[in-house]
Amino acid sequence: MQHPAEHSPLGKSSQYIAEYSPELLFPISRTTKWAELGLDGASLPYQGVDYWNCYELSWLLPSGKPVVAIGEFAIPADSPNIIESKSFKLYLNSLNQSAFAGWDELQATLVRDLSAVAGKPVAVRLRSLAEVSEEGVATLPGQCIDELDISVSQYDHPQPELLRCDAGRVLEESLHSHLLKSNCPVTGQPDWGSLVVEYRGAALDHASLLAYLVSFRQHADFHEQCVERIFLDLQRLLQPQSLTVYARYVRRGGLDINPYRSTEALKPENGRLARQ
Repeated sequence: MQHPAEHSPLGKSSQYIAEYSPELLFPISRTTKWAELGLDGASLPYQGVDYWNCYELSWLLPSGKPVVAIGEFAIPADSPNIIESKSFKLYLNSLNQSAFAGWDELQATLVRDLSAVAGKPVAVRLRSLAEVSEEGVATLPGQCIDELDISVSQYDHPQPELLRCDAGRVLEESLHSHLLKSNCPVTGQPDWGSLVVEYRGAALDHASLLAYLVSFRQHADFHEQCVERIFLDLQRLLQPQSLTVYARYVRRGGLDINPYRSTEALKPENGRLARQ
């Protein structure tokens, strides 16, 4: 079955255009992957957002002097479309030789163009390098499970059957791992990430969670769908009172993607990690 991104610029030779070209943005419907996961876009079992951070953002002032900044883009998890990452990069690069009266004009342009492609309002925040430097590097909450002793032999597809819990105990805890890896479904390039699980429900066996996450190592899918799959597998197992799953992926092409999915209304922090 052909992946929805096959007709996008991903994995193809592309000309880099240095003047404003919003037509470069390529939408990919979430519907196909939602259906694959048994989801209906009209009644999703989670709320959330996809944070994209751009570290290669530059444009011109009317004087011709360039400006550099870091862009944060918050795309609603229930938007009809995701924005294909290479097309996003090509679009952002098209700003390089384009003049804007100021930061506000550029921000309004980005909001308009990205919202049109995503199909829902996209929030945009532009930040100076000094502001981001002052924030420093964030750490993940809760216990890191990466030092647990596990044996793994299967990496080709996610294995939810590895997950274990103790239904007789209810816990509220936060866990994280830096061992998440998957592959781009079109190019096969590796996607490296750190994953957080926060829940209140049946006590999750930590070693089984780590083995399950490692089973994604050769799995081919986009960041958003990997996080949604993990959320759904844990939800089915734990029957939790609350569940939040999010991943902080390492940047590629100047962009990092950070999907958040939760049973709760979230206003998550968007702090970069050491690898980002």
